[in-house]
Amino acid sequence: MKVLILPDAQAATRRAADIVSRTVSATPDSVLGLATGGTMLPLYDALAQRHRDEGLSFAKVTSFNLDEYIGLTPDHPCSYHHYMQEAFFRHVDIDPARTHLPKGDAADPQAASDDYEALIEKAGGIDLQLLGIGQNGHIGFNEPTASLGSRTRIKTLTESTRRANQKYFDSFDETPRYAITTGVATILASHKCLLIATGTAKARAVVDMIEGPVSAACPASALQLHARVTVILDEAAAGELHLKEYYETVHPGGRDSAFD
Repeated sequence: MKVLILPDAQAATRRAADIVSRTVSATPDSVLGLATGGTMLPLYDALAQRHRDEGLSFAKVTSFNLDEYIGLTPDHPCSYHHYMQEAFFRHVDIDPARTHLPKGDAADPQAASDDYEALIEKAGGIDLQLLGIGQNGHIGFNEPTASLGSRTRIKTLTESTRRANQKYFDSFDETPRYAITTGVATILASHKCLLIATGTAKARAVVDMIEGPVSAACPASALQLHARVTVILDEAAAGELHLKEYYETVHPGGRDSAFD
């Protein structure tokens, strides 16, 4: 696991944008796994700016999002379909036919989950999976106790996750209880993973992910089993790491080492 510690959230976002940009420029038909949430908004802004200012093209990219709430139509203002359209898709040249999200309004969510997993496999898997991390250690909507061998499926959301997402809805009661999410094993099957975490609120989850035991209690800890994971942190999110000095020795200033 490559741990890059940057001075602040803005620097962390730029570093992440560098990695995504390099991937897409080197392989224009890359398959990207996309994430949502507040941490991703600055990243999507940075990528859209590079599209406008530097000609970074997403025209041949295929994308798969991690998750979607069950019960929300794609045009619902709190759906992740709507989030992605407003935050990223409409600002770049990505082909809408190449963008994929789970069907949260499907009549049979489990069948929709199986179809989504098959669609990822048909595309050849994810080349670069973007990830955030929840305060309880979830990735995607794989909440604590999620099977580390799980594939795309229905997941019941914890109260803490619903509380964190309540700000997007009119009330807690209206905050969805269920989601379709790609599984931990689906994420681990990605060729590369890029996780971004900023702020002190994520510090506990970050240390459990990087330095704790591999455990379903912290689903993100399963990333320790992946050979090509890059974790980008700001100083605040890195604040509780026990081996912080070592990570900064290997990657001073969040830069690549001589052997990367």
